[in-house]
Amino acid sequence: MTIKRIGVGPRMSAAVIHGDRVFLAGQVADKPTPDVTDQTRQILATIDALLAEAGTDKTKLLTANIWLADIADFAAMNAAWDKWVSPGNTPARATVESKLAGPEYRVEIQVTAAI
Repeated sequence: MTIKRIGVGPRMSAAVIHGDRVFLAGQVADKPTPDVTDQTRQILATIDALLAEAGTDKTKLLTANIWLADIADFAAMNAAWDKWVSPGNTPARATVESKLAGPEYRVEIQVTAAI
């Protein structure tokens, strides 16, 4: 079975396709702002673009892992998530508080989708 990589870098790929699944790396905001809702919207737009490049979309999400720098941002992150996620096609999801790669990041999201 072949493996296709998207956005290959020296440390990781943005996405890896294997079989009928695409695995995205954790995504953070391209332009981090203090607003977690804005960061979430940026991340979800990136996820949309990576899924499209892989030949799929958010209606085929299988799993989502979300890391928040501060769990107090849960409701604000969910406000953006709920507007984005496909009703009736919601993935299995976990959300936890975690220290992220830099203090400018409020949220990181990783998803897996079917193709």
